[in-house]
Amino acid sequence: MAEKKYNILLVDDEEDNLALLYRTLRGTYNLEKTTSPLHALELLKEKDFELVISDHKMPEMDGVEFLKRVQLAKPETMRILLTAYSDANILIDAINYAKIYRYVKKPFNPDELQLIVSAALEYYQLKYDNDKLITDLKELFSGTIKAIMGALDAKDSFTSGRSKRITYYSIEIAKQLGMSSIDIGKVELAGMLHDIGMIGVSDEVLYKIDTLTQEEYNEIKKHITYSVKILEDIKQLKDVVEIIKYHHEKYDGTGYPYGAKGEDIPLGSRIIAVGDAFDSVVSNRIYRNKVSVEEALEEIKKGSGTQFDPVVVKAFEDCFDKITGILKHDNIEIAYD
Repeated sequence: MAEKKYNILLVDDEEDNLALLYRTLRGTYNLEKTTSPLHALELLKEKDFELVISDHKMPEMDGVEFLKRVQLAKPETMRILLTAYSDANILIDAINYAKIYRYVKKPFNPDELQLIVSAALEYYQLKYDNDKLITDLKELFSGTIKAIMGALDAKDSFTSGRSKRITYYSIEIAKQLGMSSIDIGKVELAGMLHDIGMIGVSDEVLYKIDTLTQEEYNEIKKHITYSVKILEDIKQLKDVVEIIKYHHEKYDGTGYPYGAKGEDIPLGSRIIAVGDAFDSVVSNRIYRNKVSVEEALEEIKKGSGTQFDPVVVKAFEDCFDKITGILKHDNIEIAYD
């Protein structure tokens, strides 16, 4: 396989300096040159460049401003500034404002410039490869999660799609509470995986129409333990597992399996508890018919302060119209008064 030939854009308003730059780097790279920063910005719209090298002092705009615009338009592109100035404030601005990789003092040594350009492109390639690896891993992880959820849905047709719906509700509640994107992501994963332990519960218990015996109810409760065992060795899910462990706790301490209460229960767990309860009453189950979403909202509000965190219930109420709108948009069958 032929070695990749990187694209470099050279920008200098002085023709002689531009020609020297071109001669220094020609042959090794695909080069384009211009004396106009404005023209350079147009070229960047038409073509991808791995590196832009710009002079500092130019009439249309200075090199720092130009490279700042490059950074905004193409943040992945490496940037090098050529400057005859040695003022520390100017150089600090170039590093902080335009986020340049390096600055090179003029007049430059051609051999030194070649080394700097080579190092910049090695850094670019390393970052590109790392970003691609992270993207591939995220796609693999997402595919694995979807496969797990497919297995759960295949086991219990009555809960098919349930985790997806609870995830919808939980994300909207978390947003309403102003949680960070990272914490919302944890709530999302916990919503998707919170009932994965149902895989370990016997079909006889899951499909039973009659009232469960205490022994059978205790087996249902074990799904939390099963969930933790399935997921606990995945280190990236450590915080997610903590949310799952406590999602059947009640705000007044009467839940299971630990009897945790109040803010001792992780916020993500308190959120999923509301979403889980809401979905239970608006969905058809073997042992009862669903109720309308309006009736379900009233049931959730009645549990505020006992079963549920009042702050989470208020957030759920505040985004209730948005949640039911999502359900209608996705054609999920729920009843309305």
